[in-house]
Amino acid sequence: MQRWYRELNLLLLLTLPALVLGMFTGYIALCLLVVVTLLLIRQTIYIDHLEKWLSRGAFGDKHPQHGIWRDIYYHIWKIRKIDKKRKKKLTRMIDRFRTSTDALPDAAVVLGSYGEIDWTNKSARDILGLKKSDKGQRIANLVRNPLFIQYLKSNDYQQKISIPSPVNENIILQISIVPYGTGLRLLLAQDITQLKNIERMRTDFVANVSHELRTPLTVLKGYLETLLELENVPSVYLRSFQNMSTQTERMQLLIDDLLLLARLETKSKKSECINISELLKQLCKESDLLEKDECRVNLKLDSPTNLLGDPEELRSAFSNLLANALKYSPADKPVYVKWFKNSENGVCLEIEDFGEGISSNDIPRITERFYRVEVKRNRKINGTGLGLAIVKHVLVRHDARLEIDSQLGKGSRFRCQFPQKRIC
Repeated sequence: MQRWYRELNLLLLLTLPALVLGMFTGYIALCLLVVVTLLLIRQTIYIDHLEKWLSRGAFGDKHPQHGIWRDIYYHIWKIRKIDKKRKKKLTRMIDRFRTSTDALPDAAVVLGSYGEIDWTNKSARDILGLKKSDKGQRIANLVRNPLFIQYLKSNDYQQKISIPSPVNENIILQISIVPYGTGLRLLLAQDITQLKNIERMRTDFVANVSHELRTPLTVLKGYLETLLELENVPSVYLRSFQNMSTQTERMQLLIDDLLLLARLETKSKKSECINISELLKQLCKESDLLEKDECRVNLKLDSPTNLLGDPEELRSAFSNLLANALKYSPADKPVYVKWFKNSENGVCLEIEDFGEGISSNDIPRITERFYRVEVKRNRKINGTGLGLAIVKHVLVRHDARLEIDSQLGKGSRFRCQFPQKRIC
């Protein structure tokens, strides 16, 4: 309030003499008008000085040394000083961020709302071939891979994609995009060449070993069949031959599944319009024959929709799901198979059983290779542990997803959700 007292005192010092002079001369209004005009001129001069001071960036000390204007200048100078400190702090933080991101092995690119490049780190310049002078350029004009351009335009960044590096085609990059802020996106590119090579070596190893094992197993199986057909074989030997034949058959199934998985991981995709209704009818009929005509499978076709895909792969996936449902449920319980349109304008295959069910802890892992749920059963259930892994690979190749609902002791429901683009 003290600064206002100074201004009021100045007003009184000018007003009182003007009133006295006006009373003597008879021009009170004129004298007061002169006082007001002088005060306005004074304020106008101060405003002009303030504008010039601000236009110079609030530099210099030429400002009033008294009155409210002195306080105004002081507060502006104080605000500017705080902003300057904050700016220096932010600059240091940005410099540290850029230094740390430049040290990252992964490429990082900040994209604007139109896909233009705002900032890149050193790795982005190395493995994506970008330059500092590319700032402001649209990244789609610099990274011309069709899969990347489609991914960038889709605005669906839940999945990651893999593309060759624009600098070196032997380098495989995994691209992910993270939206943030208002229309901004962070593009991350990771060199996964070594991981891809290891994965390819593993796939080749499994395929080669499985292929090489088929010949000795076939020979062994043939000799065992010959031994089992012999007459007057002692019961001890006969039991051993039967056990050996059973294990050989199990090994044969395991190798067949491993080879199928290897083919799913390496062979190119095949697409043709498949009559799903006829395929499901055939599978259900075959399953009933295997179940000795017990007619446990109940098929319900609520949609005549067909799918675009590989018939052999889909047959393998559907038959695995149906076989599991029959295998892990009592012989007197039905299995329901339903084909219908889902809420996402796609189609869905649902297979429901009323068997032993799966615990919530096991559900995320049952599609892993060789993973089998460990529970106490009254009967032994044979299997390779690869059936659901095959199902998962087939569905991924058909842009579909597998959903599992299950409760222990009540049964399980498996849903294969196919998108609209797979309908033919």
